[in-house]
Amino acid sequence: MNNSPLMQCSDVGKSFPKPDGTELLVLQGMNLELFEGQIIGLLGRSGSGKSTLLRLIAGLSEPSAGNLKFLGKPIAGPASGISMVFQSFALFPWLTVFENVALGLEAQRLPSVEIRKRSLAAIDLIGLDGFESAYPRELSGGMRQRVGFARALVVHPNILLMDEPFSALDVLTAETLRTDFLDLWSEGRMPIKGVILVTHNIEEAVLMCDRVLVFGSNPGRILSEIKVTLPQPRNRLDPSFRDLVERIYVEMTAKPAVVAGAGRHERFPGLGIGSVLPQVSSNLLAGLMEAVAAAPFNGNADLPKIASDLQMEIDDLFPVAETLQMLRFAEVEGGDIKLSEEGVAFAQAVVDDRKRIFARHLLTYVPLAAHVRRVLDERASHLARKSRFIDELEDFMSEEDAEQTLRAVIRWGRYAEAYAYDDANAMFSLENPT
Repeated sequence: MNNSPLMQCSDVGKSFPKPDGTELLVLQGMNLELFEGQIIGLLGRSGSGKSTLLRLIAGLSEPSAGNLKFLGKPIAGPASGISMVFQSFALFPWLTVFENVALGLEAQRLPSVEIRKRSLAAIDLIGLDGFESAYPRELSGGMRQRVGFARALVVHPNILLMDEPFSALDVLTAETLRTDFLDLWSEGRMPIKGVILVTHNIEEAVLMCDRVLVFGSNPGRILSEIKVTLPQPRNRLDPSFRDLVERIYVEMTAKPAVVAGAGRHERFPGLGIGSVLPQVSSNLLAGLMEAVAAAPFNGNADLPKIASDLQMEIDDLFPVAETLQMLRFAEVEGGDIKLSEEGVAFAQAVVDDRKRIFARHLLTYVPLAAHVRRVLDERASHLARKSRFIDELEDFMSEEDAEQTLRAVIRWGRYAEAYAYDDANAMFSLENPT
């Protein structure tokens, strides 16, 4: 086995231009090496730059800083030895299974006999023998993703990049496909030397990977690396497996060290008027508080356990848990979520009392909500256009993030009856001004 890395990523950064002429930094200081025989997992929440890094490695985008190498040579455009499997299947619906798989080989202008031989071998390897003439519309989601794998493998890449390849599948189909992939990998039957897997599923990362890189956000960066030395096949119920899952939850909920010159970057949403707020409904907030307050947790829950009980992945669970922390209804740290006294009181209260508790916390701990309410209070008409607040938010964030953030405070404010909003007129108001 060659000891030289298949791929090197050195101090890579990526930024995108904003409408105001400034740059939005999405990746910073990325350092990563992939060696032969390894599966590396990139684990983090949406927006942490995992897929952006994958596109850079694939040569589909150029870094703003640093450099990337494949087999010791700079990556400049799509590399012939790197293939990618996407979350959305990305098949051509007008082509058969065979034709979809053969596309990559046709682009390489190989002889037709070689194209047919390798395409049929890839289709057979991935478990679709007999479906060569079928069209994507005739296949289940799991079978379509198998076509995606066959298409990536048929070109015999050194590196396979997988961007959440199982997340669009139902639980049982995803588990079957993961198991089949790991069996083929362990048996050395796939023509690849290394794998990089983007995922937001912690158990999937521990199940499949040799190394797990935990990403932080704003900008995307590697917070920690966790080595997984458990032998394959891995058992989810093994205490060592559960310990690793717990460790990753702890890493992802650790409070960061303060970095000098970090600017506006904030660990939890809502700590300033310029913070992007998540799209979390009051129903989800109330539901999680109720679940944590109830037995067997009684106000203090282990995140892996409650995620399993509620069948929520980190992209679903973390925004809810961190919004509760922002509102001071809970504390999230060390892989646990613990309700505050007010969180417990909310969970035990009737509907009207819940609204009053929520309104008090919303206007105290979410500066944007307090700002909206203050503007409405101060105006004789008790009215304010949405555009008035959007313009302010766009000084801090993108147009899309401004819209998302204002929608969040609209939903929370309506629930708390702190203010009203008429979507047809794009107007905030006080229904019962004091």
